[in-house]
Amino acid sequence: MTAVTDAPAPLPGRDAYRDELTRLAVDDPAILCLEADLGGKGHPFQAAHPGRFFNLGIAEGAMVDMAAGLAAGGYRPFVSTFAPFAALRAAESLKLTLGYLNAGVTVVAPYAGVSGAWFGTTHHCLEDLAVLRAIPGVTVAAPHGEAEMRAVVRAAARSGRPHYIRTGRNARYASLPLPAGAELPDVNWESTAGPDAVCLVSVGEEGTRLAVEARTRTPGTAHAHLVYADHEHLTRSAAELARRHRRFVVVEEHRGQGGVAEALALLLPRCEVTSVAADRRWPSHGGDHPEVMAAVGLDLAAVLDALTRAAAPHATHHPRSLACTS
Repeated sequence: MTAVTDAPAPLPGRDAYRDELTRLAVDDPAILCLEADLGGKGHPFQAAHPGRFFNLGIAEGAMVDMAAGLAAGGYRPFVSTFAPFAALRAAESLKLTLGYLNAGVTVVAPYAGVSGAWFGTTHHCLEDLAVLRAIPGVTVAAPHGEAEMRAVVRAAARSGRPHYIRTGRNARYASLPLPAGAELPDVNWESTAGPDAVCLVSVGEEGTRLAVEARTRTPGTAHAHLVYADHEHLTRSAAELARRHRRFVVVEEHRGQGGVAEALALLLPRCEVTSVAADRRWPSHGGDHPEVMAAVGLDLAAVLDALTRAAAPHATHHPRSLACTS
């Protein structure tokens, strides 16, 4: 009798990034890895390519500036630090490097959303999509699960374009099944339904987890998953979404202001877009990741409530909804 073994658990996003980049660097000597004191002992890239690994300490702006110079010299630098320190502390360097100079630098930002949980408000980042989406020319990605993270890292390495990739802390998720083909689709349809159905739209790790849970509890609901959140990708995604549905509930671990729901509402003026996102409170108490998410109004109950309101005929929209019919 052949023993049945369980498949290994998926890697967290930040570990999948490190492993994939280490593999890619074997055949591409231009790939460099820069970290802001996050490497720790046993970083796979440092072990495999010690001459191409740089720990810059807690000097995030300088790290991005250094990456700009390396990109100008023909290298493909990947830099990584916590999302609040990448998107906020180093915001000016990101604007100039990724935007104005259009440098081929990829920023990988773990601890996005409130995945820092017990680390507190200083280590939470609910504003990064708003910041990075406002910089023209930057590809913004929020992959869900190991396979998506690996695919996004490969795409960034191939393109040589500026990228911002957000991920969580330690969550281990299997990515949704991907259609055959080399490229990630603009919209990955996890579940389809008729044109009158409400369509869930998920972004990132926790938004996708909640959307899948909500969809399983509400038969007849569609679910469209988005990997990319920059303006160019969202413009294409919005066109595809509008061909199938007109009522959407967008779930994202980000503030509603400047998030994907607001972007889609502008891109879908003849549709109804409801946002399920972090509210305007600051998390002031510790807890694990789901507890801190719930403290800012982002949990399964909030998603199910939004679905109910979106499906109700002539529903009065909640203040957090974006009614965009015209």
